[in-house]
Amino acid sequence: MARYPYGSRRAARRRWIYALVSIVIVLGLLAFIFHLPPFGGRKGASKLSLEEERAAMTEGSGGAAGAAFEAEGTFRPNPASAELINQAVKILAEDPPRIIEARQMLNNVLPMLRSKRQQDFVKGKLSEIADEWLFSRTIYPQDKLCGTYKVGSGEQLRIIARQFKVPYQALMEVNHIYNPQSLQAGQTLKIVFGPFNAVIDRSDFRLDLYMQDTYVKSFPVGLGKQGMETPTGLWIVEQGGKMVRPPWTDPLSGRKYEPDDADYPLGSRWIGIEGIEGDAVGRVGFAIHGTKDANEIGTASSQGCVRLHNGNAILVYNLLEEGVSKVRIKD
Repeated sequence: MARYPYGSRRAARRRWIYALVSIVIVLGLLAFIFHLPPFGGRKGASKLSLEEERAAMTEGSGGAAGAAFEAEGTFRPNPASAELINQAVKILAEDPPRIIEARQMLNNVLPMLRSKRQQDFVKGKLSEIADEWLFSRTIYPQDKLCGTYKVGSGEQLRIIARQFKVPYQALMEVNHIYNPQSLQAGQTLKIVFGPFNAVIDRSDFRLDLYMQDTYVKSFPVGLGKQGMETPTGLWIVEQGGKMVRPPWTDPLSGRKYEPDDADYPLGSRWIGIEGIEGDAVGRVGFAIHGTKDANEIGTASSQGCVRLHNGNAILVYNLLEEGVSKVRIKD
């Protein structure tokens, strides 16, 4: 009868079971240490669930949500960032919330983040509070980005806005003014200290809007197709480059489109941009504009221009100032 060199069959079976259990334990520990997600990183901003918010706030803190995981597979633990995010969320939950202090904390931590989940969470919070400090008539005494202005006799909204490096439409937005001609002497306006600028991320099909260097909101975009890619580099909004539904001639077909044409492709607004650095230098004919086809957003299908949903195009048009606002396009 065959015999096992190290004892009975039962003992051998126990050794195999112990070995398998040990392997499972080791694999479990590795997974816990490196916090490997089951399906990799998530691309694109979306509203986070309560569980995801908690994970985003604790990511990089060394706990169960631990080291920040990027889509490209690098790990960058950053406990300091996670702590700042936690502090900002806490002071936003106070009554009343300390909005300006939280804005500063979140805006300062945003460039430090490498985790897509943390970036999305922080941008989401900053976008939410922008509706309070920027797009409402509320003025917070400690806010250095906004202030008040008393209208003098005969003053025009366009001239007032120019002093603060924003279009007059920006002051209409924040003051809920529907007719710029209705301005009256002695009226107190909320003013904002511009300029607004934009950063367009080609890899993520996203436009991030900033007021000076403070993040405000993000918008999905469409970009140039293969062979006609939207050039990277630094651009400035052209003088005279902002137009409402201008006529347009397709450089490929030579066809001229009028705003009333059923297939007019430019949507609600046109913001011409001029290249000043990098691959953008010397490039002409490029713009940020609306679109007739919402399905083009999030795709590479244009002739090089940046496309926005029409409502977003109107808001961006209202905030970017000709000859002042800059647009950086990056990979």
